[in-house]
Amino acid sequence: MHASGSKEEHGLNTLNVENVEEGQPKEIFDAAQISSRSRSPAERALLRKLDWVVLPVLWLMYFLNFLDRAAITVARLNRMEKDLNLTSVQYQACVSGLFVGYLLGQIPSNMIITRVRPSIFLGSWMALWAICSTLQGIVHNFTGLFLARFFLGFTEAPFYPGALYLLSIFYTRTEIATRISILFSGSVCGNAFASLIAIGVFKMHGVAGLAGWRWLYILQGIITFVVAIISIFILPDEPSNTRWLSPDERELAQSRVSGDTVARRTNTSTWAGLKDAVTDQNLWPLILIQHLGVAASGYKNFLPTVVQTLGYGQTTTLGMTCPPYLVSGALSVLWSWSSGRRNERTWHLSMALTTAIIGFIIASATTNTGARYFSIFVFTTGVYAISGINLGWVASTCGQTKEKRAVSLAVTNTISNIATIYTPYWWPASNGPRYVMPFTISAVFLVVAALSTFTLRWMLVRANKKIRQTESEAQVLYAL
Repeated sequence: MHASGSKEEHGLNTLNVENVEEGQPKEIFDAAQISSRSRSPAERALLRKLDWVVLPVLWLMYFLNFLDRAAITVARLNRMEKDLNLTSVQYQACVSGLFVGYLLGQIPSNMIITRVRPSIFLGSWMALWAICSTLQGIVHNFTGLFLARFFLGFTEAPFYPGALYLLSIFYTRTEIATRISILFSGSVCGNAFASLIAIGVFKMHGVAGLAGWRWLYILQGIITFVVAIISIFILPDEPSNTRWLSPDERELAQSRVSGDTVARRTNTSTWAGLKDAVTDQNLWPLILIQHLGVAASGYKNFLPTVVQTLGYGQTTTLGMTCPPYLVSGALSVLWSWSSGRRNERTWHLSMALTTAIIGFIIASATTNTGARYFSIFVFTTGVYAISGINLGWVASTCGQTKEKRAVSLAVTNTISNIATIYTPYWWPASNGPRYVMPFTISAVFLVVAALSTFTLRWMLVRANKKIRQTESEAQVLYAL
């Protein structure tokens, strides 16, 4: 069957390109045409259904993921360090300990998820991390908190790369960046509302003889467990067997994503997917960009402490931590939507990097209360806009098989999160109140990320030229 038949049936327009040497017409799926094509009513209905079922569940799961993870940053303001006799270095070790466990579980989990039911897999791991989160509320020393954090990280590890994989098998390249950004806003809101929720929960201090910070861990863990069980019955597994899609919708869901992949191949083994991912030269600049972006976001584990340097009390500090996250979350979604609509990555990503760099420079250059608080809005907006665009670029660039796509997302997330082990040590209390060193290093890292972005663009331009020179009847070009 000629490739254009199935594409046109679902509204996928093609561009005829003449091969000068052979004199034969070829069909090239140009980025601009893909981004501007009109969807059929059936496709729009399918997209609405996915957006109203899959996205809200994944968003809530990720919100709770970060709510549980960020609890330590606000518990620090409610006597946790004093109650557990923690030093500043031990607190930093507990923050890092989560990410040691987190890194160990990501790649294996995304190799497994292509062979099991994602709904059960993700929901079960969420239930386990809920238990680990609750256990943090009953520890009595550094060792107990460190171990609870380590296992919290290990049990949280499968969720984010697994959620990215799930989105990548239902959404096309022009859609996925926005959806990843919406998902990522769950983490932003988790960080934001961690402070507001803590204001209320800390008032339970002394109830049943427990400190307020202990109640925070316990209550959030219980809520997370309930959501985990519910998610198992709602999340889909594959486009071809999703229970709440009709047979026609399943066929459409599968065909539209398979027709939107560069050099798509038959699915392979998980180990072949791992080999394909790590040997793809296009993946490594994307990994570097993500790693540097995650390193620059290291402030999030210390933002309440940074805001406290503005000179306000505990309740005001917790309240002031929320607005930068909410604003940056909303703007990052719009940023990714614009990137997806235009199917453009380089300039959207470089502008996000530039915005964050400007924010870090302002933060390190002044102690003026208004300017410093404004800088927090600027650098959080820039940093949070990076992830949705870059991970969408990973999914569309390295999606030749579902195994390669899953592993590529996991490898990117794993290597990028190595930064979360060492960045807490940039923020010792001795660096306050200006924290010049971490803000400066973050800005430098993002300059390198911008250079990597344009390097990747150059690589993909060359790859697209080679695609145009092939003899294949139909090809999809890499997004730039």
